[in-house]
Amino acid sequence: MKISQLLTKTIKQAPSREESLNSRLLIQAGFIDKTMAGVYSFLPLGWRVMKKLKNIIREEMDGIGGQEIFMPSLSPREFWETTGRLEKVDNLFQARAANKLSKQLNDSSYVICSTHEEVVTPLVQKHTISYKDLPVAVYQIQNKFRNEARPKSGLLRGREFLMKDLYSFHTTQEDLKQYYEEVKKAYLRVFERLGVLEDTYVTLASGGDFTDEYSHEFQTLCQAGEDEIYLCSNCSIAINKEIIDETPECPECGKKKGELEVKKSIEVGNIFPLSTKFSEPFNLNFADSDGSEKQVIMGCYGIGISRVMGAVVEMMSDEKGIVWPEKIAPFKVHLISINQEEEAEKIYKNLSDSGIEVLYDDREKSPGEKFADSDLLGIPYRIVVSKKTLQNSEVEIKRREKEEVEFVKISEVIKYVEKNTE
Repeated sequence: MKISQLLTKTIKQAPSREESLNSRLLIQAGFIDKTMAGVYSFLPLGWRVMKKLKNIIREEMDGIGGQEIFMPSLSPREFWETTGRLEKVDNLFQARAANKLSKQLNDSSYVICSTHEEVVTPLVQKHTISYKDLPVAVYQIQNKFRNEARPKSGLLRGREFLMKDLYSFHTTQEDLKQYYEEVKKAYLRVFERLGVLEDTYVTLASGGDFTDEYSHEFQTLCQAGEDEIYLCSNCSIAINKEIIDETPECPECGKKKGELEVKKSIEVGNIFPLSTKFSEPFNLNFADSDGSEKQVIMGCYGIGISRVMGAVVEMMSDEKGIVWPEKIAPFKVHLISINQEEEAEKIYKNLSDSGIEVLYDDREKSPGEKFADSDLLGIPYRIVVSKKTLQNSEVEIKRREKEEVEFVKISEVIKYVEKNTE
């Protein structure tokens, strides 16, 4: 990709009305565009990041037996009435459609889904009849809609956002518990691949509208976070502030609640042991091996993908701009030419032909403007081709998060980038 051909352009000043760092930087760098409060378009660079996030998550969900599906955003109002959540979920978008059919006006009500338990449960009911059909797990990557009262945190709290939601169906509580632990491990692998595992904690939390039991959140420490967790530095047990008063004196190491550290954090994922909360109202049953009819046991597991993108920006940025982890950066290399377009074109072609993702700044701009944009965009490697470097048949290479630069022979550039790939 050449910047001269890119749809978007960076802007010199971050939008002053944006309260959150992630929205300021992502808008300034041209990754997203704000359509309205809590609603964003993902532009070419931003969508490349999102696709890489989705691929990492998809690989881990496939690895634990998840089967990918795609469900509608609209669901009948009666599904939510069946579970009793129509009035309990306070951020639901509801709508009424009027259709003129056969000269009669028929009103039909529906819900724009904030989550998909009310859709997936009757769906799976059509395909699971016997114990032989279970366990099974399905997931989707799809937009969700929540009528947030104050969507002021950029991608961390949107009215429309991209989410991965996984649902599992089991014959016993023991089988659910075993799969629940598998999902925990898969989530930790996801956050390890994103480079945030060191600051991410499995946190005991409320079950909310999903379950009467406790759930588990994956909370990443960040000063911009809207949540607070109580953290034991000895045994790494974490508890959401919302339930700290109702939990027992928890930590295995013997620390008291008053001795726990309180940390700001961002919720980047959650898992819920649903048990029969949704299978019971929908009569989702199965025939057991002895012929008896039993209720299906369920679990659900979410990762807010666009929220994760916002969280990474909040955590991995500096005064100059974004610092993308290599695995989700829109490009691996940012190639800059300083009045040496002919040689830069050759390097651009060689990098591209070798399968290395490269963004080439071929614009007629000053070196200072190009360097500033490179820092703002946050691509892992900056390669500069200039008259000075070409005197020794070299290029200048700099990692985004480091100050020092290296001079590498042009013939060794591809090997250098491949060798240093995470």
